[in-house]
Formats: sequence, structure tokens, C-alpha cells
Amino acid sequence: MSDGLLTHSPGEGRVRRPRVLSPLREHLRDTMWFAPTVGLIGSVLLWWAAAEVDAELVRLLQDDEEYDTLKDLNRLAEDAKAVISTISSAMMTFIGVVFSISLVAVQMASGQFSPRVVRLYVRSRITKVTLTVFLATFLFSLLTLASFDSEQDPRLVTSVPLIEGLLAVLMVLLSLLLFIAYVNGTLRMMRIGFVIDRIAREAFRVAVRHPTEQELDDDRLGPETARITHDGRAGVLRDVHIARVVRAARRQGVVLRLLPRIGDFMVPGTPVFAVYGGPAPGRRALRYAVSVGVERTFHQDLGFGLRQLSDIALRALSPAVNDPTTAVQALDRIVQFLASVARYPLGALPHRDRRGTVRLVQPVPDWQDLVDLGLTEIRGCAAEHPQVTRRMLAGIDDLLLLAPEGRRAPLLRHRALLEQAVERLVPEAADRDFALLPDRQGIG
Repeated sequence: MSDGLLTHSPGEGRVRRPRVLSPLREHLRDTMWFAPTVGLIGSVLLWWAAAEVDAELVRLLQDDEEYDTLKDLNRLAEDAKAVISTISSAMMTFIGVVFSISLVAVQMASGQFSPRVVRLYVRSRITKVTLTVFLATFLFSLLTLASFDSEQDPRLVTSVPLIEGLLAVLMVLLSLLLFIAYVNGTLRMMRIGFVIDRIAREAFRVAVRHPTEQELDDDRLGPETARITHDGRAGVLRDVHIARVVRAARRQGVVLRLLPRIGDFMVPGTPVFAVYGGPAPGRRALRYAVSVGVERTFHQDLGFGLRQLSDIALRALSPAVNDPTTAVQALDRIVQFLASVARYPLGALPHRDRRGTVRLVQPVPDWQDLVDLGLTEIRGCAAEHPQVTRRMLAGIDDLLLLAPEGRRAPLLRHRALLEQAVERLVPEAADRDFALLPDRQGIG
């Protein structure tokens, strides 16, 4: 990535163009190269350690003149060589099977559910662990084959790869166990219930990090004194390195407000931070402060889970799929998520330094934004599906019981609009009455 920020203060021009970095762990989880690379490096280190042990064992036997023992070990190693040779060739076949299954699963999920759910497969731990162990086993077996000594004289032999051969066999057994777990995990990820549950859990992880303090009053920030603009490639604002931004603001004695929301698309020149209480932080202070990429991530995006659940429900309600039961399953989780944040202060997320002073204000969707995101598009397609209308009415009624008085207006609006849509599109009175009867299972 080659994104950056530019500082604009009154009477000043450009002063910076740093590159971007955001929390590394979350970004590495969105890659498929990191875990296999670590596994290959670990495989080389393991082989080196095992080779040293084997070489030391040979030296000890030669020092003790245990030549008969060395002859026996050498014959055993020759037998193991054929097994390891088979392992090295078979692992490439296994790796091809893993990739084939993964590609088929990703293609089916993208077409059946939503292209956004492909991230679940990319972030799947069992897929990465399986691929890592397979590649590591393949490399380890090749290195072990290279360790075999063609010398047969026990006085001159330098290595008998017994430990290496044993480790290669153990890695094959581990690979077989992981292959079983991988197939089971992949089949689970092809089930819509599991996919929806994973999306919901990711969304809840973002929600539980939201503070429960009172909403921040804008008047406490004081006058705006500078702005910091984006001067990198166009893309989606993925996340903000909160600790770095808070530290920069504390050192400068200012408050920074993030202007775009996580998930917004930014182009060069877009204002990113507003500065309150003094001049903007210096050139190095906000280096690697924001991350811009090609797609949204769950890391700090409160609405991304609802976006995916809504997409799944919309695709299920399309004439090509016509699967209202899947839409009901998505509505279950949408209602669950809205219920979990119904009493949270929303709209702005303050981040404080170690002394408790607010240093960064991050915008997040407010209650109306979340309700509209979760219900609007599904409501527009639901009127002719009584299973969905009944579930949506029941969900709205549950949320009306849980939400504070000041947050009931968006829910009442969606309820009224849904009733109007059913009245308009369903001609028979009996069918309308049935479709407008709240039911948490839809029809069952």
C-alpha cells in the first residue's frame, strides 16, 4: 500500500506524505501468504535442528566405535528413504486437493450468498493451518531426502536421517488429521446457517468494543484549527491506527476528529482529520495512521456485518433464488445485532489517552443508520413473502420493547412502511392479515 496524509493548516501547504499502516494482526488475517510463509520457514528450522541431532548421533556412535549399530541404522534409513520419497510426491497431490476444494467452496459461497462472505474463507484458520502444514511437510520431506548419505561405510558416513524421517512421518499423520478437520470445516462454511453465524459473531466483536459512556458533546472540542487530508490512492477506509493517532494528538495537545466513517470510499484530497485546540501534529506523528484498501473489513466497521446480512437476505429474496427461509435466518441475526446495540451511545466514538483526556473522535453509524441498513432493503423485497414480513414485524416489535423511547421512531417508521407495502401488493384481505401477523419463525 502506498497511501498517505497531507496536513493543511491555515496559511500552510503540503508537508507530509507518509505510507499507511493499520493494526497488523487484522491485516495479516486477510492474507493467504503469511501463515504458509511462516510454516515454510519453520519447516527449514525444524529440519536443520533434526539434521544436527542426527549428525551428532552419528558422531557419538563413531566415537564409541559402534559400527554395527551404524550399519543397522543405515539400513533402516534406506528403508525410510522410500517412504519419505512417497511422502514428498503425495503431498503435492494433497495440496492440489485442498486448493480445489477451497476454490469450489469460495465460488459457491460467492454465488449463493454474497461476494462479501468470501472473506470468511480467506480468514479461515483451518484452511490456513492445513495449507501451512501440507507445504511444510512437502518441504521437510525434500530436505530430508537431500540429507541421505550415499556412503555405506559406517566409518565415513556423516549423517543417518533417523530423526528427520521420524518427524516427516509425524508431519504426515498431522496432515491427515488436519485434512479431515479441513473437509469438515469447509463443509460447515458451505452451510448458510454457519455463514450467517460467523458474520454475526464478527459483528458482535466490533460492537462489544464500543464504549458505553455518554455521547460526546461537539462543543467540548473547541474551534477547528487545521485539517489533514488524504493524499494516497483512492480506496475504502479500512481502519485507523487508534493508538498512534491518540499518541500523536496527546503529544501535540490537540483533539483529532476522524471525518470519514470506516468503510467510506476516499479519493486523494479527501479531508481525513479535523484538528481542534492547536496546530496539526508534525510530519512523522501520523505516519501509518490510516489504512486504505480495496474492500471493507470487520476490524472497526460497525455496520459491515449488517451490510453482509442484508446482502444475503436480498439475494435469497431475488426471483432467481426465491429462498425466504434464508432471509428469515439473516433477519434473526439482524434483530439480534440491533438489540445488542439498542442502548449504546452511537454516532461518535471517543478514544482517550492514559490520563482520560479525549484525543480522537471517530464517527460511527448512529441508531437510525443501523436500523435503515438492516431493514430498508429487505423490507423493499419482503412484501410478497409472508414468511419474511411476519418475521420482520416480530423483530421490530421485539426491538420496540428493548430500545429506549428516543430510538423507537425509526422502528415505527419501518413497521408502518412494511404494512403499507403489504396492503398495496397483496390483493386478498385474508392473505394480508396473515402476512401482517408477527411471528418470530415467520411461518415455521
